Amino acid sequence: MSSGGSPRSRSQARTSAIVVSSGVAGRPAARARAGSRCWVDHCGRTSGYLAGAVPGGTGTTSTLAPATRAQVSIRPPSVTGAAGPTAWSSPLADVPCLPRLPQLIRLKYLTAVNRWTALPGAVVSLAQATGGDLSGSLMWRELLREYQVTDIASAVYQDRFGCWGFLDLWRAGAPPFSDEDLGFLAGIAGPVTAALRQGVAGTFTQEGTGAAAADAAGDPPPAGPVVLLLSADLTVRAQTPQTQRYLRVLVPPEEGLAPVPAGAYNVAAQLLATEAGADGHPPMARVHLAGGRWLTLRAARMDTGPPGPPGGGASDIAVSIEPAAPGDRVAVFARACGLSRRETELLGHLVAGADTREVARQMFVSPNTVQDHLKSVFAKTATRSRRALLARALGG
Repeated sequence: MSSGGSPRSRSQARTSAIVVSSGVAGRPAARARAGSRCWVDHCGRTSGYLAGAVPGGTGTTSTLAPATRAQVSIRPPSVTGAAGPTAWSSPLADVPCLPRLPQLIRLKYLTAVNRWTALPGAVVSLAQATGGDLSGSLMWRELLREYQVTDIASAVYQDRFGCWGFLDLWRAGAPPFSDEDLGFLAGIAGPVTAALRQGVAGTFTQEGTGAAAADAAGDPPPAGPVVLLLSADLTVRAQTPQTQRYLRVLVPPEEGLAPVPAGAYNVAAQLLATEAGADGHPPMARVHLAGGRWLTLRAARMDTGPPGPPGGGASDIAVSIEPAAPGDRVAVFARACGLSRRETELLGHLVAGADTREVARQMFVSPNTVQDHLKSVFAKTATRSRRALLARALGG
């Protein structure tokens, strides 16, 4: 597909980006360049690249859990301060249909065409995937057609350690994306993936900045999970008292406004997707809050009322938000730092309290080999001792 010309010849074309980064937050996402509105958290250079390719675009950022591939959140673009990759909830949203954000997220999860969990290539456009008939996409058919979207370029950022993010680049009022456009996006996929994973690894060394981060890091977690109750169309129906506090740190709102529960929208939408058979990953996600603290979000149906049709049941959806269990935290830490299978196994034994001799026995290697593995783990995690390693992996 080569129609549409080069990105620089279409400076007047309106392009919107949904950039989903993997669970990082803590500093503001960088504005790409003057006149551009495309972001990639923790990757200022990539922001510049995207700005050059799609001048005048708008951007949205959200979060992915590397193992479950559940998107974590989207926040308004005007948010600054502690709203970078994670203190932050790693999400930014600047799209034409922001008031319809719950519907957009629900449709994104229910749409099988070019879904990030099964993208047929590194970068694929909707026009390519549907043979030019965009109505083959549920999200386009039920929402984006109203905003004159003419094509969507989708990219996924993954490596052997996990899926760290995806990009949806919308084009409106212009021809479909060209081969040159898609080739550009494919060419930066490697650096973007590395930057996103590095950003997640950095959350395990952050102490947080700003009032929101200080609040999240300084106060003890509430007793029991925080719960948000959503309707089947993702309308907020009720929440526990502590919910607002967590949401304000995850997605800092503009002054005087309530926080957008984007993380809850995403795990609830994943639940709808599993019910509809669009994806098999569990409806849960892990996201960095602030100060090195990680949360786990899970969605489940309430048992009040009869079940409805797939993807839109009648009963409400409960989303719980609670501190990530040590095993969940360690799993993300190992993936983000790029530990090998054997190095991850070693880390698990250390977390369990094993000494060098016990680790060697359980791994069927010599103590010297354990030390060699440990040196490699220290190098990859930027630590110098077992104590420092465990403090970063487990927190505290």
